[in-house]
Amino acid sequence: MVNSQKFGIELYENLGKLFYAMASIDGTVHIKEVDHLRSYIRSYWLDIDAIEDEYGSDAAFRIETTFDWCLEYEKEADDCFDQFKEFYKEHVKMFTPDIKRLTLDTATAMANAFAGKNKAELILLSKIEILFR
Repeated sequence: MVNSQKFGIELYENLGKLFYAMASIDGTVHIKEVDHLRSYIRSYWLDIDAIEDEYGSDAAFRIETTFDWCLEYEKEADDCFDQFKEFYKEHVKMFTPDIKRLTLDTATAMANAFAGKNKAELILLSKIEILFR
């Protein structure tokens, strides 16, 4: 259980990087994108599993924590996506069809949150879809 918990937390941290990449790919993180992410975490991601972090919080909140950390340190969107992609390739079995669907749904909702999808967001969404195939 400890090993699966460790990987579950890493999964959520890498999803935080992916969602930060989606929000920042166009050079600006809009508050509506952040709001959509937080809404999706609370509405959908908390129900994925029962994994908790070392503080007893649902591990899905690591998505938000990692996103906020990337935002605070102004990480590059491409670097964050590359880190997610590397994690995905190393742990592909963790990505069930439900997690893939919810990941794409969350990324799409974020992209649609502020004035619809722009070219950079469409390209990143396509990269995610190709990676998941």
